[in-house]
Amino acid sequence: MKAITSTLLLAALLAAGCSASDDTSTTTVVAGDASAEPAAEPTPVPAPPELPAPGYVLMDAASGQILVQKNDDQRLEPASLTKIMTAYAVFHALREGRIALDDMVTVSAHARAQEGSRMFIEVGSQVSVENLIRGMIVQSGNDATVSLAEHTAGSEPVFVDLMNQYALQLGMTDTHFENSPGMPSPTHYTTARDMARLSRALVNEFPDYYRWYSEREFTWNGITQQNRNGLLARDPSVDGIKTGHTESAGYCLISSAKRDAMRLISVVMGTKSIGAREQASEALLNYGFRFYETRQLYAAGQPLATVRVWKGTRDAVALVLDQPLIVTLPRGQADGIVARVDVPSPLLAPLEPSASIGTLQLSLGGEDLLTRNIYPDAQVAEAGLVGRLIDSVKMKFN
Repeated sequence: MKAITSTLLLAALLAAGCSASDDTSTTTVVAGDASAEPAAEPTPVPAPPELPAPGYVLMDAASGQILVQKNDDQRLEPASLTKIMTAYAVFHALREGRIALDDMVTVSAHARAQEGSRMFIEVGSQVSVENLIRGMIVQSGNDATVSLAEHTAGSEPVFVDLMNQYALQLGMTDTHFENSPGMPSPTHYTTARDMARLSRALVNEFPDYYRWYSEREFTWNGITQQNRNGLLARDPSVDGIKTGHTESAGYCLISSAKRDAMRLISVVMGTKSIGAREQASEALLNYGFRFYETRQLYAAGQPLATVRVWKGTRDAVALVLDQPLIVTLPRGQADGIVARVDVPSPLLAPLEPSASIGTLQLSLGGEDLLTRNIYPDAQVAEAGLVGRLIDSVKMKFN
């Protein structure tokens, strides 16, 4: 009789467990530190300036949010803005130990023969990688750029293929490079958005090497050349990044500035003069700094909420982000953000910290702002048979 009773109880418990497991609804929990109510009155933000350039973008370097754009996905010629990608690839090679700053590079005839702006290196001479980098960044030397490409990849064509692979990795879907310095070609193009994305990666991934972009002048072979970015002299918050010009591309400038804890990147392409590109860049930067602010709302691993876990070796788990959550908003509106997490109900073990189990959703003024995946802060293994059966019963009455 006991055996029959036990068998019937086991069958009932298993049936209860199956019934509960079929529930695919979600539960919503207010995330920790979220505002309960949106701001009463939003801070007014004027329309951005209209600039005389075919394409431009203003991006926050921390959040990656675009604050201002015009024709941001229109394909345009980058001219020497190309050298930002050249530097990005060279910096990767330095970090990975494939080349070193004190490597001595023998200048080839191909590098020396480059037209346009030059560092004035001589065929057969040896120049350190560090000096070639400064010649490329400060003097915009096409000869220095090709020398770096040849040293890094063995030949310029192979290096250009590397540039295009990095572009794909960064999501620069409307970019294609044909050479390392930025010489005109029908199949050498990019967009303002793609160049902002690249510039953000350069600034954030290589802060130690980024220092060269603020150098005002560089001397080589007895010739001193000034950095062509005039904003370096006019605005102390500007510390980069690169100018570009050809007859077909017009005058281009990517500038980055940091004021207090906020860094912005402005991309201006195709203007008619040096003064026009600098004025446009300055207008974008000033607009962004005056009317926007950047906040880190949550750190990576910071508990957002704690939720019940069923049929596992632990009863609850904290929900976290796998990377910091940074947003850029109009000034004074951050306190109006409402943050919520959505997770399956019931949440069943097993759980892995690397597998998303729900989403964090931010809204402002009743409108969706962004959504991010959330993860358990610890592994939760599946409980044994008895633990699973007990939770199956509890879930029936929960």
